[in-house]
Amino acid sequence: MLLCIDCGNTNTVFAVWDGTKFLCTLRTSTEHQRTADQYYVWLSTLMEHHRIPMDISEVIISSTVPRVVFNLRVLCDRYFGTRPLVVGKPECLLPAAPRVDQGTAVGPDRLVNTAGAFDRHGGDLIVVDFGTATTFDVVAHDGAYVGGVIAPGVNLSLEALHHAAAALPHVDVTKPQAVIGTNTVACMQSGIFWGYVGLVRGICDRIRGEWDRPMRILGTGGLAPLFSQGDVLFDLIEDDLTMHGLTVIHDFNKEHGTS
Repeated sequence: MLLCIDCGNTNTVFAVWDGTKFLCTLRTSTEHQRTADQYYVWLSTLMEHHRIPMDISEVIISSTVPRVVFNLRVLCDRYFGTRPLVVGKPECLLPAAPRVDQGTAVGPDRLVNTAGAFDRHGGDLIVVDFGTATTFDVVAHDGAYVGGVIAPGVNLSLEALHHAAAALPHVDVTKPQAVIGTNTVACMQSGIFWGYVGLVRGICDRIRGEWDRPMRILGTGGLAPLFSQGDVLFDLIEDDLTMHGLTVIHDFNKEHGTS
C-alpha cells in the first residue's frame, strides 16, 4: 500500500491508498521536533484503531516545511523499509513541468494540487487552496503550473488581528447573519468572511482577465465549503485534492521507473 504524506505549515496529513481508494486519512499538528519513532507510534495506533494493516510498501511526501522531511525519511527507512519519493526533489518527476521564472522554487503543495486538479478536471483551472496561506494556482491547458497568487490565510489573518489589537478577541471563522455587525465579534466575523469572499472573487476575476481561454475555479482546503456559502465562488470543490495529486505523481514516477 502507498502512504501519502502532506506536511503543511500547520498540519500534517497521512493517508493510506490501496490503489483504488483511501482507506483512512489521519491528521496531526506539524512539529519538526517529532521523531520517526513518535510518528510510528501515533500512526500505527490509529491504523490499528481503523483495523488497517501496517502493510506500507511505498511512500510519497509533499512538505512545505523542509525540517520535518528528515524524520519522515527515517520513519520510512526504519519502519517501512522504503525510500520515500519527495515532491520537489530532482528525482521526483512531474506529469508536466512548471513554467515559471528561472530559479523560482514552486511550493510542493502547489505542484501536487496542480497534478491532482488536472488529472480530474483537465486544464485551464484556478485552484484556490485555503491553507495557512490562501493560494491561487493557475493550471494551463496541458497541466503545467504557470504561476499564481499567495495571500495571507484566513486563520493567520484572524490571529494577526487578535494579537495586534489588544481590544479584539479571538473569533471563529463562520458566515455571519448580516454584513453589518452589531457587536465586536460579529464585526470581525463579517470582515473576515466577506473580506475573503471579495478577495477570492476579485483575484479570480483578474486572473481570468489575463487568460485567453475560459477558466474554471476549483476550491480546496478545509474552509472552501464555508466560503462557497457566501457567493458562487467555485465551479467545483475537492476535499482530497492534495492526496489525489500525490497518488497521481507517484503513479507517474512508477510508470517512468523512478519509484
